[in-house]
Amino acid sequence: MVDRPPSLRRSILVWLVLATAAIGALALIDTRIEAQRTARDVSDRVLVGAAMAIAEGVDVDGEGGVAILIPFSALDMLSSTAQDQVFYRVDGPAGLLTGYDDLSAVPVTETRAPALTDGTYRGMQIRTATILRELTSGEGTLPFRVTVAETTRAREALAQAILARSALRIAALILGAAVVAWTAATYALRPLDRLSRSLAARAPHDLTPIETPAPAELRPVLDALNGFLVRLSRAMAAMQNFASNANHQIRTPLTVARTQVAMAGKARGEARQTLDKADRALIRIERVLEQILLLARIEATGTRPVLTALDVAQLARGVTADFLPQAVALGKDLGFAGADSAMAWSEEVLLGELLRNLIDNALTHCPSETMVTVHVAPSGADGVTVEVIDTGPPIADADLALLRGRLDPSGGVRTGTRGLGLHIVAEIALALRASVRLERGPQGQGLAWSVTLPGMVD
Repeated sequence: MVDRPPSLRRSILVWLVLATAAIGALALIDTRIEAQRTARDVSDRVLVGAAMAIAEGVDVDGEGGVAILIPFSALDMLSSTAQDQVFYRVDGPAGLLTGYDDLSAVPVTETRAPALTDGTYRGMQIRTATILRELTSGEGTLPFRVTVAETTRAREALAQAILARSALRIAALILGAAVVAWTAATYALRPLDRLSRSLAARAPHDLTPIETPAPAELRPVLDALNGFLVRLSRAMAAMQNFASNANHQIRTPLTVARTQVAMAGKARGEARQTLDKADRALIRIERVLEQILLLARIEATGTRPVLTALDVAQLARGVTADFLPQAVALGKDLGFAGADSAMAWSEEVLLGELLRNLIDNALTHCPSETMVTVHVAPSGADGVTVEVIDTGPPIADADLALLRGRLDPSGGVRTGTRGLGLHIVAEIALALRASVRLERGPQGQGLAWSVTLPGMVD
């Protein structure tokens, strides 16, 4: 499983949402405490109001005693959708006047101030309010006490409603913060997106400094990148100059040496054989030099060639004919088979060089009497496949894996006699949008190189 790289936009969003959620949780705790206090205060006012309304119904009767008339409105004000139960009692100087005799009154310390407390009555949580009042009669002052209690379902429901509304507001705040964070991050990261598009739109060989608006935080990165591009441009220019100088400085002595060998060609016997070997060695050196310069040119420019309609069969037939003298001299059987014409999108010079590398590889590294066949045929999706097949000896699995590894353009350092040519094959195939495959030849003998080119409908 491939790990996804971290996202700045996602990190900003996550941290802001987490911070907002933490603040929201603290706010919710505070809101819960405040909601319970508010519900208690509101309900206590109603409870004390009911007790006062009952107290208003207490009066002196004709005999100088205490008479009481419980007003309906006093108990009706305590009714609620939570269906709380209400209990009351009124005590005079002689004791209980009316109400629930097992309801405990709250001790009152001040005459005019109500006393409130929480408790339990008949297995239910209640809130109790008690007020102390006095009546004046001809016989003196008659004190009495009114106690009213109600269950706490209504105040709990009120606190829960306040808390629920606050939770919804906080959730909306977190969602809004997430939207704002995502929008702000997207807007803040626009310079990075512009820089990415600018780099993606550049040609591979364009190493000029990047000129694009950037905020102060991104400017050091952009300056560092431009500095790297300048250094890379200088290095590429130095490599191209080296390739040009090497082409001039090495080709000239090679040409002179071959000319001298040709002039000494009148020698006979052993001297003649020695000169022929020297001439072949010079040809080989010149060929390697051409390969190195071609590879340097492809890697230095990094540009893709312009693909045009090309008759691959005709080109492969011509390249095969060019190698016939070499094949005869080495005792190899080289031939061409396949379609008379096969059109594909390609580039003549690079494709010809690719085929030359594959054919030269087969002729150079296979024993005498080996059959080497160049085959061209249409492939799937209107493409064209070119094969170079030899009947050399079987190849070990480790050697086959090594050769396949050299087809990777990013395969690292190239070593060995075959590494350079195969690396050039891989580079050219990449430039031509072609694919290269290496398998064992027929019946496990030799190698079969397969190059698939894009068809005309591509």
